Amino acid sequence: MVVKRVALCERIRGAIRANPVTVLYGPRQCGKTAAARQIAGETGAEYFDLEDPVSQRRLSEPMTALGPLRGLVVIDEVQRQPDLFPVLRVLADRKPLRARFLVLGSASPELLRQGSESLAGRIAFVEMGGFDLSEAGAAALRRLWWRGEFPRSFLARNDADSRAWLENFMRTFLERDIREYGVAIPPAVLRRLWNMLAHHHGQIWNASEVSRSLGESHTTVKRHLDLLTGALMVRQLQPWHENLAKRQVKSCKIYLRDSGLLHALLGIPSFRELEGHPKIGASWEGFAIEEIVRRAGERNCYFWATQSGAELDLLVMAGGQRYGVEVKYSDAPGMTKSMRVAQEDLGLKRLLVVYPGSQSYALNERTMVIPLARIWSELPLGGKAGTRSASAASKKQMYSHTAGEPPERRLRPGLAAPQSGEAATKRPKKRLHRGGAETRRKAKNKSPNRE
Repeated sequence: MVVKRVALCERIRGAIRANPVTVLYGPRQCGKTAAARQIAGETGAEYFDLEDPVSQRRLSEPMTALGPLRGLVVIDEVQRQPDLFPVLRVLADRKPLRARFLVLGSASPELLRQGSESLAGRIAFVEMGGFDLSEAGAAALRRLWWRGEFPRSFLARNDADSRAWLENFMRTFLERDIREYGVAIPPAVLRRLWNMLAHHHGQIWNASEVSRSLGESHTTVKRHLDLLTGALMVRQLQPWHENLAKRQVKSCKIYLRDSGLLHALLGIPSFRELEGHPKIGASWEGFAIEEIVRRAGERNCYFWATQSGAELDLLVMAGGQRYGVEVKYSDAPGMTKSMRVAQEDLGLKRLLVVYPGSQSYALNERTMVIPLARIWSELPLGGKAGTRSASAASKKQMYSHTAGEPPERRLRPGLAAPQSGEAATKRPKKRLHRGGAETRRKAKNKSPNRE
Protein backbone atom coordinates (compact mmCIF):
# COMPACT_ATOMS: atom_id res chain seq x y z
CA MET A 1 0.00 0.00 0.00
CA VAL A 2 1.38 3.38 -1.04
CA VAL A 3 0.17 6.52 0.74
CA LYS A 4 0.70 9.77 -1.14
CA ARG A 5 1.10 12.87 1.02
CA VAL A 6 0.17 15.43 -1.59
CA ALA A 7 -1.17 18.16 0.71
CA LEU A 8 1.80 17.91 3.08
CA CYS A 9 4.37 18.16 0.27
CA GLU A 10 2.57 21.18 -1.18
CA ARG A 11 2.63 22.84 2.22
CA ILE A 12 6.37 22.27 2.46
CA ARG A 13 6.94 23.60 -1.07
CA GLY A 14 4.92 26.72 -0.26
CA ALA A 15 6.99 27.38 2.88
CA ILE A 16 10.23 26.92 0.92
CA ARG A 17 9.13 29.37 -1.76
CA ALA A 18 8.23 32.03 0.81
CA ASN A 19 11.13 31.71 3.26
CA PRO A 20 14.93 31.33 3.08
CA VAL A 21 14.83 28.63 5.79
CA THR A 22 12.08 26.11 6.49
CA VAL A 23 12.06 23.77 9.50
CA LEU A 24 10.10 20.54 9.06
CA TYR A 25 9.60 19.02 12.51
CA GLY A 26 7.59 16.26 14.08
CA PRO A 27 7.94 13.10 16.17
CA ARG A 28 10.42 10.45 15.13
CA GLN A 29 9.36 8.00 12.43
CA CYS A 30 6.48 10.18 11.21
CA GLY A 31 7.82 10.37 7.65
CA LYS A 32 9.87 13.59 7.62
CA THR A 33 12.82 12.08 5.75
CA ALA A 34 10.60 10.43 3.12
CA ALA A 35 8.79 13.73 2.41
CA ALA A 36 12.05 15.68 2.26
CA ARG A 37 13.70 13.16 -0.08
CA GLN A 38 10.70 13.34 -2.38
CA ILE A 39 10.99 17.14 -2.62
CA ALA A 40 14.79 16.96 -2.91
CA GLY A 41 14.48 14.46 -5.76
CA GLU A 42 12.22 16.81 -7.69
CA THR A 43 14.72 19.67 -7.56
CA GLY A 44 18.07 17.88 -7.45
CA ALA A 45 18.75 19.32 -4.00
CA GLU A 46 21.95 18.77 -2.01
CA TYR A 47 21.15 16.42 0.91
CA PHE A 48 22.98 16.22 4.26
CA ASP A 49 22.04 13.58 6.85
CA LEU A 50 23.70 14.33 10.19
CA GLU A 51 23.37 10.70 11.28
CA ASP A 52 25.72 9.86 8.38
CA PRO A 53 29.43 10.25 9.35
CA VAL A 54 30.24 11.55 5.87
CA SER A 55 27.69 14.37 6.16
CA GLN A 56 28.92 15.15 9.67
CA ARG A 57 32.47 15.52 8.42
CA ARG A 58 31.38 17.66 5.44
CA LEU A 59 29.56 20.04 7.81
CA SER A 60 32.39 20.25 10.34
CA GLU A 61 33.16 23.56 8.56
CA PRO A 62 29.59 24.63 7.75
CA MET A 63 30.30 27.97 6.08
CA THR A 64 32.81 26.37 3.71
CA ALA A 65 30.43 23.49 2.88
CA LEU A 66 27.18 25.46 2.52
CA GLY A 67 28.37 28.80 1.16
CA PRO A 68 28.95 27.78 -2.49
CA LEU A 69 25.73 25.76 -2.84
CA ARG A 70 22.80 26.91 -5.00
CA GLY A 71 19.13 26.00 -5.08
CA LEU A 72 17.57 23.86 -2.35
CA VAL A 73 19.74 22.39 0.43
CA VAL A 74 18.27 19.76 2.80
CA ILE A 75 19.79 19.11 6.24
CA ASP A 76 18.33 16.14 8.14
CA GLU A 77 18.57 15.59 11.94
CA VAL A 78 19.60 19.22 12.49
CA GLN A 79 19.19 18.87 16.28
CA ARG A 80 22.51 16.97 16.26
CA GLN A 81 24.38 20.13 15.24
CA PRO A 82 22.53 23.13 16.72
CA ASP A 83 25.40 25.54 15.95
CA LEU A 84 24.23 25.47 12.30
CA PHE A 85 21.48 28.03 12.96
CA PRO A 86 23.76 31.11 13.23
CA VAL A 87 25.45 30.02 9.99
CA LEU A 88 22.07 29.66 8.28
CA ARG A 89 21.20 33.20 9.39
CA VAL A 90 24.27 34.56 7.59
CA LEU A 91 23.49 32.56 4.46
CA ALA A 92 19.81 33.57 4.53
CA ASP A 93 20.76 37.28 4.57
CA ARG A 94 22.82 37.17 1.38
CA LYS A 95 21.70 39.36 -1.52
CA PRO A 96 20.79 37.92 -3.90
CA LEU A 97 19.61 34.79 -2.12
CA ARG A 98 21.65 31.91 -3.54
CA ALA A 99 20.15 28.96 -1.70
CA ARG A 100 17.11 28.00 0.34
CA PHE A 101 17.34 25.55 3.22
CA LEU A 102 14.99 22.81 4.37
CA VAL A 103 16.09 21.51 7.77
CA LEU A 104 14.53 18.51 9.47
CA GLY A 105 14.44 17.74 13.17
CA SER A 106 12.52 15.86 15.80
CA ALA A 107 10.07 17.84 17.89
CA SER A 108 12.44 19.47 20.35
CA PRO A 109 11.68 22.64 22.35
CA GLU A 110 15.37 23.56 22.11
CA LEU A 111 15.30 23.21 18.32
CA LEU A 112 12.29 25.52 18.02
CA ARG A 113 13.76 28.04 20.46
CA GLN A 114 17.08 28.25 18.65
CA GLY A 115 15.39 28.56 15.27
CA SER A 116 13.08 31.33 16.50
CA GLU A 117 15.91 33.30 18.12
CA SER A 118 18.56 32.93 15.42
CA LEU A 119 16.37 33.20 12.31
CA ALA A 120 13.43 35.38 13.31
CA GLY A 121 11.80 36.79 10.19
CA ARG A 122 13.69 34.37 7.94
CA ILE A 123 12.25 30.99 8.94
CA ALA A 124 8.97 29.05 8.74
CA PHE A 125 8.04 26.04 10.84
CA VAL A 126 6.02 23.21 9.29
CA GLU A 127 4.72 20.69 11.82
CA MET A 128 3.89 17.24 10.54
CA GLY A 129 2.65 14.00 11.99
CA GLY A 130 1.91 10.58 10.61
CA PHE A 131 -0.85 9.71 8.16
CA ASP A 132 -4.22 11.40 8.52
CA LEU A 133 -7.57 10.21 7.18
CA SER A 134 -7.39 12.32 4.03
CA GLU A 135 -4.10 10.58 3.15
CA ALA A 136 -5.00 7.03 4.19
CA GLY A 137 -8.50 7.23 2.69
CA ALA A 138 -11.94 6.77 4.25
CA ALA A 139 -11.85 3.03 3.47
CA ALA A 140 -8.88 2.66 5.84
CA LEU A 141 -10.51 4.50 8.78
CA ARG A 142 -10.73 1.47 11.06
CA ARG A 143 -7.13 0.46 10.32
CA LEU A 144 -5.86 4.02 10.93
CA TRP A 145 -7.83 4.28 14.18
CA TRP A 146 -6.60 0.93 15.51
CA ARG A 147 -2.94 1.07 14.41
CA GLY A 148 -2.35 4.81 14.67
CA GLU A 149 -0.78 7.38 12.37
CA PHE A 150 2.88 6.31 12.31
CA PRO A 151 3.65 5.04 8.79
CA ARG A 152 5.47 1.85 9.83
CA SER A 153 2.72 0.90 12.24
CA PHE A 154 -0.07 1.66 9.77
CA LEU A 155 1.67 -0.13 6.86
CA ALA A 156 2.76 -3.21 8.86
CA ARG A 157 1.86 -6.59 7.36
CA ASN A 158 -0.47 -7.46 10.23
CA ASP A 159 -1.66 -6.21 13.61
CA ALA A 160 0.98 -8.20 15.50
CA ASP A 161 3.80 -6.53 13.57
CA SER A 162 2.17 -3.14 14.12
CA ARG A 163 1.99 -3.69 17.89
CA ALA A 164 5.60 -4.90 18.03
CA TRP A 165 6.75 -1.76 16.21
CA LEU A 166 4.81 0.49 18.61
CA GLU A 167 6.35 -1.23 21.66
CA ASN A 168 9.84 -0.77 20.22
CA PHE A 169 9.08 2.86 19.40
CA MET A 170 8.05 3.60 22.99
CA ARG A 171 11.15 1.91 24.38
CA THR A 172 13.46 3.82 22.05
CA PHE A 173 11.67 7.10 22.76
CA LEU A 174 12.01 6.72 26.52
CA GLU A 175 15.58 5.43 26.58
CA ARG A 176 17.18 7.51 23.81
CA ASP A 177 15.09 10.33 22.39
CA ILE A 178 14.23 11.95 25.72
CA ARG A 179 17.94 12.43 26.45
CA GLU A 180 18.31 14.51 23.28
CA TYR A 181 15.89 17.05 24.82
CA GLY A 182 18.48 17.78 27.50
CA VAL A 183 16.55 16.30 30.44
CA ALA A 184 17.50 13.41 32.70
CA ILE A 185 14.32 11.52 33.58
CA PRO A 186 14.43 7.81 34.40
CA PRO A 187 12.56 5.93 31.63
CA ALA A 188 10.51 4.01 34.21
CA VAL A 189 9.17 7.27 35.71
CA LEU A 190 8.09 8.65 32.36
CA ARG A 191 6.60 5.30 31.33
CA ARG A 192 4.40 5.26 34.45
CA LEU A 193 3.17 8.77 33.65
CA TRP A 194 2.53 7.80 30.04
CA ASN A 195 0.48 4.79 31.18
CA MET A 196 -1.51 6.93 33.56
CA LEU A 197 -2.19 9.52 30.86
CA ALA A 198 -3.56 6.73 28.67
CA HIS A 199 -6.08 5.90 31.40
CA HIS A 200 -6.95 9.63 31.71
CA HIS A 201 -7.25 10.02 27.93
CA GLY A 202 -10.07 12.46 27.10
CA GLN A 203 -10.45 13.67 30.71
CA ILE A 204 -9.91 17.01 32.44
CA TRP A 205 -6.34 17.30 33.73
CA ASN A 206 -6.16 16.89 37.50
CA ALA A 207 -2.55 17.41 38.55
CA SER A 208 -3.18 16.61 42.21
CA GLU A 209 -4.79 13.24 41.48
CA VAL A 210 -2.05 12.17 39.06
CA SER A 211 0.77 13.37 41.33
CA ARG A 212 -0.68 11.42 44.30
CA SER A 213 -0.86 8.26 42.20
CA LEU A 214 2.74 8.66 41.01
CA GLY A 215 4.16 9.81 44.35
CA GLU A 216 5.58 12.97 42.74
CA SER A 217 4.92 16.67 43.31
CA HIS A 218 2.34 18.24 41.03
CA THR A 219 4.97 20.63 39.61
CA THR A 220 7.20 17.69 38.62
CA VAL A 221 4.29 15.87 37.00
CA LYS A 222 3.28 19.01 35.09
CA ARG A 223 6.87 19.44 33.87
CA HIS A 224 6.92 15.85 32.60
CA LEU A 225 3.53 16.35 30.95
CA ASP A 226 4.84 19.44 29.16
CA LEU A 227 7.83 17.41 27.97
CA LEU A 228 5.58 14.78 26.39
CA THR A 229 3.48 17.56 24.89
CA GLY A 230 6.54 19.24 23.38
CA ALA A 231 7.60 15.88 21.93
CA LEU A 232 4.18 15.71 20.18
CA MET A 233 3.17 12.57 22.08
CA VAL A 234 0.42 14.26 24.11
CA ARG A 235 -2.04 17.04 23.28
CA GLN A 236 -3.26 19.45 25.94
CA LEU A 237 -6.54 20.74 24.54
CA GLN A 238 -7.15 24.14 26.11
CA PRO A 239 -10.55 25.22 27.51
CA TRP A 240 -12.61 28.08 26.11
CA HIS A 241 -14.18 30.33 28.69
CA GLU A 242 -15.80 33.71 28.36
CA ASN A 243 -17.95 36.13 30.31
CA LEU A 244 -21.00 33.95 30.85
CA ALA A 245 -23.10 33.81 33.99
CA LYS A 246 -21.93 30.23 34.52
CA ARG A 247 -18.99 28.55 36.20
CA GLN A 248 -16.81 27.16 33.44
CA VAL A 249 -14.01 24.58 33.44
CA LYS A 250 -10.57 26.20 33.12
CA SER A 251 -8.27 23.15 33.12
CA CYS A 252 -7.06 21.49 29.94
CA LYS A 253 -8.08 18.10 28.57
CA ILE A 254 -5.47 15.42 27.96
CA TYR A 255 -5.28 13.28 24.81
CA LEU A 256 -2.62 10.90 23.54
CA ARG A 257 -2.11 12.10 19.99
CA ASP A 258 -1.60 8.66 18.43
CA SER A 259 -4.43 6.17 18.84
CA GLY A 260 -2.11 3.21 18.21
CA LEU A 261 0.11 4.20 21.13
CA LEU A 262 -3.02 4.66 23.28
CA HIS A 263 -4.19 1.11 22.56
CA ALA A 264 -0.70 -0.28 23.21
CA LEU A 265 -0.41 1.54 26.56
CA LEU A 266 -3.88 0.35 27.59
CA GLY A 267 -2.87 -3.23 26.73
CA ILE A 268 -5.74 -3.82 24.31
CA PRO A 269 -4.66 -6.79 22.15
CA SER A 270 -7.03 -6.53 19.18
CA PHE A 271 -9.71 -4.39 17.59
CA ARG A 272 -12.33 -6.90 18.71
CA GLU A 273 -11.22 -6.36 22.30
CA LEU A 274 -11.34 -2.60 21.76
CA GLU A 275 -15.01 -2.83 20.73
CA GLY A 276 -15.86 -4.18 24.19
CA HIS A 277 -13.42 -2.00 26.15
CA PRO A 278 -14.76 0.80 28.40
CA LYS A 279 -12.29 3.23 26.76
CA ILE A 280 -13.63 2.80 23.23
CA GLY A 281 -15.64 6.04 23.40
CA ALA A 282 -12.62 8.02 24.62
CA SER A 283 -10.43 6.37 21.97
CA TRP A 284 -12.82 7.33 19.16
CA GLU A 285 -13.15 10.86 20.56
CA GLY A 286 -9.38 11.37 20.70
CA PHE A 287 -8.88 9.97 17.19
CA ALA A 288 -11.53 12.26 15.69
CA ILE A 289 -10.36 15.34 17.59
CA GLU A 290 -6.74 14.81 16.53
CA GLU A 291 -7.83 14.59 12.89
CA ILE A 292 -9.68 17.91 13.13
CA VAL A 293 -7.10 19.81 15.22
CA ARG A 294 -4.25 18.86 12.87
CA ARG A 295 -6.18 20.40 9.97
CA ALA A 296 -7.75 23.40 11.73
CA GLY A 297 -4.69 24.37 13.79
CA GLU A 298 -4.18 24.11 17.54
CA ARG A 299 -4.71 27.84 18.11
CA ASN A 300 -8.21 27.60 16.60
CA CYS A 301 -9.46 24.64 18.67
CA TYR A 302 -10.73 24.43 22.24
CA PHE A 303 -13.17 22.46 24.33
CA TRP A 304 -15.90 24.00 26.47
CA ALA A 305 -17.49 22.77 29.68
CA THR A 306 -19.38 24.16 32.64
CA GLN A 307 -19.39 23.02 36.25
CA SER A 308 -23.08 22.12 35.86
CA GLY A 309 -22.30 19.45 33.26
CA ALA A 310 -22.81 21.11 29.87
CA GLU A 311 -19.94 20.31 27.53
CA LEU A 312 -18.74 20.66 23.94
CA ASP A 313 -15.99 18.31 22.77
CA LEU A 314 -14.46 20.79 20.31
CA LEU A 315 -15.00 24.48 19.56
CA VAL A 316 -13.44 25.42 16.22
CA MET A 317 -12.83 29.00 15.09
CA ALA A 318 -13.01 28.93 11.29
CA GLY A 319 -13.82 31.62 8.75
CA GLY A 320 -14.60 34.15 11.49
CA GLN A 321 -17.35 31.90 12.91
CA ARG A 322 -17.73 29.44 15.75
CA TYR A 323 -18.37 25.79 14.92
CA GLY A 324 -19.06 23.08 17.46
CA VAL A 325 -18.05 19.43 17.14
CA GLU A 326 -19.44 16.62 19.27
CA VAL A 327 -17.86 13.17 18.93
CA LYS A 328 -20.13 10.20 19.62
CA TYR A 329 -19.41 6.50 19.37
CA SER A 330 -22.99 5.55 18.63
CA ASP A 331 -25.02 4.00 15.81
CA ALA A 332 -27.43 6.95 15.55
CA PRO A 333 -26.63 9.95 17.79
CA GLY A 334 -29.46 12.28 18.71
CA MET A 335 -29.82 15.79 20.12
CA THR A 336 -28.90 16.21 23.78
CA LYS A 337 -29.49 18.93 26.34
CA SER A 338 -25.75 19.66 26.46
CA MET A 339 -25.73 20.35 22.71
CA ARG A 340 -28.63 22.81 23.02
CA VAL A 341 -26.91 24.64 25.88
CA ALA A 342 -23.68 24.91 23.88
CA GLN A 343 -25.50 26.24 20.81
CA GLU A 344 -27.28 28.90 22.85
CA ASP A 345 -24.41 29.99 25.11
CA LEU A 346 -21.63 29.99 22.49
CA GLY A 347 -23.60 31.27 19.50
CA LEU A 348 -22.48 28.42 17.22
CA LYS A 349 -22.97 28.81 13.50
CA ARG A 350 -23.24 25.04 13.15
CA LEU A 351 -22.93 21.99 15.37
CA LEU A 352 -21.48 18.84 13.80
CA VAL A 353 -21.88 15.46 15.47
CA VAL A 354 -19.16 13.06 14.29
CA TYR A 355 -19.89 9.33 14.51
CA PRO A 356 -18.38 6.14 13.03
CA GLY A 357 -21.28 5.52 10.64
CA SER A 358 -21.49 6.27 6.92
CA GLN A 359 -24.74 8.25 6.56
CA SER A 360 -25.38 11.95 7.20
CA TYR A 361 -28.61 13.34 8.61
CA ALA A 362 -29.89 16.55 10.21
CA LEU A 363 -31.03 16.89 13.82
CA ASN A 364 -32.25 20.46 13.28
CA GLU A 365 -31.47 23.34 10.95
CA ARG A 366 -28.06 23.99 12.57
CA THR A 367 -27.06 20.49 13.69
CA MET A 368 -25.82 17.67 11.44
CA VAL A 369 -24.69 14.13 12.17
CA ILE A 370 -21.84 13.24 9.80
CA PRO A 371 -19.12 10.61 9.29
CA LEU A 372 -15.61 11.74 10.20
CA ALA A 373 -14.51 11.70 6.55
CA ARG A 374 -17.08 14.43 5.76
CA ILE A 375 -15.75 16.91 8.32
CA TRP A 376 -13.52 18.55 5.68
CA SER A 377 -16.53 19.49 3.54
CA GLU A 378 -18.51 20.90 6.50
CA LEU A 379 -15.82 23.06 8.15
CA PRO A 380 -14.15 25.93 6.24
CA LEU A 381 -10.68 24.74 7.24
CA GLY A 382 -7.52 26.15 5.66
CA GLY A 383 -4.79 23.98 4.21
CA LYS A 384 -1.81 25.63 6.00
CA ALA A 385 -2.74 25.14 9.61
CA GLY A 386 0.55 23.41 10.38
CA THR A 387 2.75 26.20 9.00
CA ARG A 388 3.86 29.20 11.04
CA SER A 389 6.61 31.75 10.87
CA ALA A 390 9.23 32.49 13.49
CA SER A 391 7.40 35.70 14.39
CA ALA A 392 4.25 33.69 15.07
CA ALA A 393 6.25 31.28 17.19
CA SER A 394 7.72 34.10 19.24
CA LYS A 395 4.28 35.67 19.72
CA LYS A 396 2.99 32.36 20.99
CA GLN A 397 5.79 32.26 23.55
CA MET A 398 5.49 35.95 24.46
CA TYR A 399 1.71 35.99 24.84
CA SER A 400 1.05 32.64 26.44
CA HIS A 401 -2.72 33.10 26.35
CA THR A 402 -5.10 32.55 29.17
CA ALA A 403 -7.08 29.57 27.98
CA GLY A 404 -10.31 30.69 26.38
CA GLU A 405 -9.36 34.24 25.50
CA PRO A 406 -10.57 35.35 22.10
CA PRO A 407 -7.89 35.49 19.38
CA GLU A 408 -8.03 39.28 19.39
CA ARG A 409 -7.00 39.42 23.04
CA ARG A 410 -4.32 36.78 22.67
CA LEU A 411 -2.54 38.85 20.04
CA ARG A 412 -3.17 42.22 21.64
CA PRO A 413 -3.16 41.80 25.43
CA GLY A 414 -5.26 44.29 27.30
CA LEU A 415 -7.81 44.92 24.55
CA ALA A 416 -11.30 43.56 24.81
CA ALA A 417 -12.61 41.48 21.92
CA PRO A 418 -15.41 43.14 19.90
CA GLN A 419 -18.85 41.74 20.60
CA SER A 420 -21.65 41.79 18.08
CA GLY A 421 -24.60 39.74 16.87
CA GLU A 422 -25.69 36.47 18.39
CA ALA A 423 -22.13 35.53 19.27
CA ALA A 424 -21.80 38.48 21.64
CA THR A 425 -21.55 37.44 25.25
CA LYS A 426 -23.79 38.86 27.96
CA ARG A 427 -22.26 40.29 31.05
CA PRO A 428 -23.74 38.94 34.25
CA LYS A 429 -25.90 41.47 36.08
CA LYS A 430 -24.54 42.76 39.36
CA ARG A 431 -26.48 41.51 42.34
CA LEU A 432 -27.35 44.28 44.78
CA HIS A 433 -26.81 43.40 48.37
CA ARG A 434 -29.49 45.03 50.47
CA GLY A 435 -28.28 44.88 53.99
CA GLY A 436 -26.37 46.70 56.64
CA ALA A 437 -27.25 50.38 57.16
CA GLU A 438 -29.91 50.41 54.40
CA THR A 439 -31.84 47.50 55.97
CA ARG A 440 -31.67 49.04 59.44
CA ARG A 441 -32.89 52.38 58.09
CA LYS A 442 -35.93 50.76 56.44
CA ALA A 443 -36.70 48.79 59.58
CA LYS A 444 -36.53 51.97 61.64
CA ASN A 445 -38.85 53.80 59.24
CA LYS A 446 -41.43 50.98 59.57
CA SER A 447 -41.17 50.92 63.39
CA PRO A 448 -44.63 51.59 65.01
CA ASN A 449 -43.01 53.48 67.91
CA ARG A 450 -41.52 56.14 65.64
CA GLU A 451 -43.53 59.36 65.76
